[in-house]
Amino acid sequence: MDDRWMSVDEIAEYLGVSKDTVYAWVTKKGMPGYKVGRFWKFKREDVDVWVRDGGAASDSDDDVKESSDE
Repeated sequence: MDDRWMSVDEIAEYLGVSKDTVYAWVTKKGMPGYKVGRFWKFKREDVDVWVRDGGAASDSDDDVKESSDE
């Protein structure tokens, strides 16, 4: 089993999202990641569990409502 640490680039490619999305998920949605110096590192198994538990679920409907209220 491959349990090495993955970079932002690698985890973004694995999930099929942009690096910006990964950074947003880490800061706003609690995506499991670890800061090593100035770099973020991820364990694929931790991220898989987070995704399965709904961590990456879109809340874009809420964003649209908030934008409409302005």
